[in-house]
Amino acid sequence: QVQLVESGGGLVQAGGSLRLSCAASGLTGRFYALGWFRQAPGKEREFAAAIRWSSSSTYYADSVKGRFTISRDNAKNTVYLQMNDLKAEDTAVYYCAIQATFKLPVRASEYTVWGLGTQVTVSS
Repeated sequence: QVQLVESGGGLVQAGGSLRLSCAASGLTGRFYALGWFRQAPGKEREFAAAIRWSSSSTYYADSVKGRFTISRDNAKNTVYLQMNDLKAEDTAVYYCAIQATFKLPVRASEYTVWGLGTQVTVSS
């Protein structure tokens, strides 16, 4: 059974940086896509970034492109989200999700396994 655990959230001032981690366990293959999503209070969960487990293919939402970088360490079964130049509007609970697929999904409905989330708060 695949499980995901996020870490690295916290409180940071605008313009600062944070690195989120998503540790995966129970993986039985290489054809996975892992996505980072975020949900602010009163808003729908939105896509931030995604990466394929077996390649360097990545995709970013326009709102984070150029500021966030998604990467993976296959040896540690961990995916990271480096977030730079953070803004108040980046404040949200950040979730990682994983799906066995050959694609690079960007919709939350295309992912079936989710972590519990980690809070990121950016003060202005």
